[in-house]
Amino acid sequence: MTDRPPPYPVTPDGRYFVVRGRLWRTSNPSLPPETRKRLVNRLMTARRAVKQALPEGGPALASARAEVNGAKIALGERGPPWWTDGSPDLNRRLVGNTPYADWFARLESPAV
Repeated sequence: MTDRPPPYPVTPDGRYFVVRGRLWRTSNPSLPPETRKRLVNRLMTARRAVKQALPEGGPALASARAEVNGAKIALGERGPPWWTDGSPDLNRRLVGNTPYADWFARLESPAV
């Protein structure tokens, strides 16, 4: 395993990563590695099923999308937040409209 930095900035509390200025919830860090691996495999299989079903649409596409959603919920990326301190879920919000705005602004502006 390499010590590469994450491809996207991760909030200091580890709850979100930022893509094009939007917060996306990270997977639950307390998942055991084998469980996480199994769920990620399930998610990737479901994403391939979505791609395959897109041209036809219909029930196969709906089923594949439901499987993606179920895998993301199991990973903690959707559904109830995986943290227990009562903080609100800011998933999919613009980072500039959240308490992470100052942190993100410091990332984008070079130190003087």
